Amino acid sequence: MDSSSSTLILPPPLNLKPNKLLGEEKLVLLEFLGDYLEFGFFNGDQEATLLAASQIKTACLKHGFFQVINHGVDESVIQSVHQQMDAFFKLPFSKKLSVRRKPGGLCGYSGAHADRFSDKLPWKETFSFTYEHANSCGLDVVNYIKSVLGQEFEEVGYVYQTYCEAMKTLSLVILELLAISLGVDRLHYRKLLEDGSSIMRGNNYPPCREAGLTLGTGPHSDPSSLTYEALSNGRYKSCLHRAVVNKDSVRRSLVFFVNPKEDKIVRPPQDLMSRQEERQYPDFTWSHLREFTQNHYRADTATLRNFVQWLSLLQQK
Repeated sequence: MDSSSSTLILPPPLNLKPNKLLGEEKLVLLEFLGDYLEFGFFNGDQEATLLAASQIKTACLKHGFFQVINHGVDESVIQSVHQQMDAFFKLPFSKKLSVRRKPGGLCGYSGAHADRFSDKLPWKETFSFTYEHANSCGLDVVNYIKSVLGQEFEEVGYVYQTYCEAMKTLSLVILELLAISLGVDRLHYRKLLEDGSSIMRGNNYPPCREAGLTLGTGPHSDPSSLTYEALSNGRYKSCLHRAVVNKDSVRRSLVFFVNPKEDKIVRPPQDLMSRQEERQYPDFTWSHLREFTQNHYRADTATLRNFVQWLSLLQQK
């Protein structure tokens, strides 16, 4: 593939034996992904790594997003998590409401966020929970699922936990490639985010006969990608996107938002700024950006500009 494409095709996964992560039936390719962590996506192939970074740079500058295939995540893990998320959304409405997300919270079940829109109200429901990177040997997701849904959902928790482990591993390697694409220390963004707290979210978009009158998710930018926009000093923009509904069939998606620890200072790396670039955004913490986007402003293309103004007023108090 040439470097102008927005789809990053990685070499097919090697034929490796899966290692057990969370019990007899919960499998993830730790050995395979571990090799990627040590040597990058291409197991030490410098030319292929630079090509991947070049593809990412082109996609980020031109489109603001890219797709990765042949990523090495076990297909059975992907299928299992989709099956379990589908099963959650098919639960009785009363059961889903019992784990309703609290205002300003991150975890639980939520409806359409209709209060954020004046027209084309969202036609969706979501289920979200956090995953602590530093607790990779623990069972934080399993314990959360059991605490809100009951002991009988323990196996579901293991499926989610396994998937989060795989997503974290893949995300950290992509962060290395993003760093390479910007010409900074390849471990800079990885180190910033490896002890963070991610959010996993399942989105369910039921069929809607009047699909043109609504949206699955309205136009927005993800706060986590806004963080990376600041980390790249505005070189890579957070892409405005939306989700549409289908009039005949249900649509579902899984999202894994990679975030730094709440107290981590978000600023571009020094070796990026040493090129006499002017700072586009002041230092800030993820906790401040999250508060702003959760409670004060829906994330869009003007979020960082408005956030900077809000942060300045907050610091003056």
